[in-house]
Amino acid sequence: MSLAELSFDRWRSFDLPTARRVALDAADLVGGRVAAVAAVEHLAAPLHRVRIERQAQEFALIPGGTVTVGFDLDSWQPTPEQSADYADSLEQGFGHGPDLRAHLAEVLSPRRTVTLDTVLMAVEDEYLTELPEDMPAVLAARGLRIPTPDEWEHACGAGAGTLFHWGDDCPLDRIPYGDRTGPQHRLSAFGLRIAHDTYRAELTTERTAVHGGDGGESVCGGYGTLLAWLPLATANRNPGMAEFVHSPESESVCEEFSVRPVLTL
Repeated sequence: MSLAELSFDRWRSFDLPTARRVALDAADLVGGRVAAVAAVEHLAAPLHRVRIERQAQEFALIPGGTVTVGFDLDSWQPTPEQSADYADSLEQGFGHGPDLRAHLAEVLSPRRTVTLDTVLMAVEDEYLTELPEDMPAVLAARGLRIPTPDEWEHACGAGAGTLFHWGDDCPLDRIPYGDRTGPQHRLSAFGLRIAHDTYRAELTTERTAVHGGDGGESVCGGYGTLLAWLPLATANRNPGMAEFVHSPESESVCEEFSVRPVLTL
């Protein structure tokens, strides 16, 4: 079995010595070095995090195989506080649909099963240095590529199925911008610093999907507390911002958008 075929389920069955051996193989394959291998608790079981350094950039190992991504609205119930906060936003003229479930149906990708290769993904996103349509070539010159939406969601959520990578709840007494202690600052299960700042807007291979934030649109627009957190939701493709990112109007501010490079194994 090649490293690219390593499944998430099999990865979760490894003990720490086996995980270290796989990490070393991955590092050798890309000409990097293993920076860290550690176990964290995820979905009531240990999950090994691997960080590999290559050319002064850190990558996390993201095991693939058949995995589940997106958000299952049918099995989710908002808390009374979340529903009330959305109702307040709706009164101010913001939101899609009469209730929170209707709003999420407009902005989140549906729960689905996909098959992915195992890859290395950058721990940190990086700002664009060219227009969005030119970034694939920029990354390719470094042996890298842009992630697909499925890869991004899997890397962020690691199969959790919760609204955010840290769970279904978010603080409703403050917005994420300027909050230094909120759950968005926790690393994802795979060890990525991801979906932590609503002013981020990370490109994917699909023009209709950016992840990790909405470029600050919800905060600047005063949409309300919950709607200010939702751009950080794992399955939120931020369709309005995606449309803007790929429009001529964005050319003067494209350096404010970002991408999370992928290194294929």
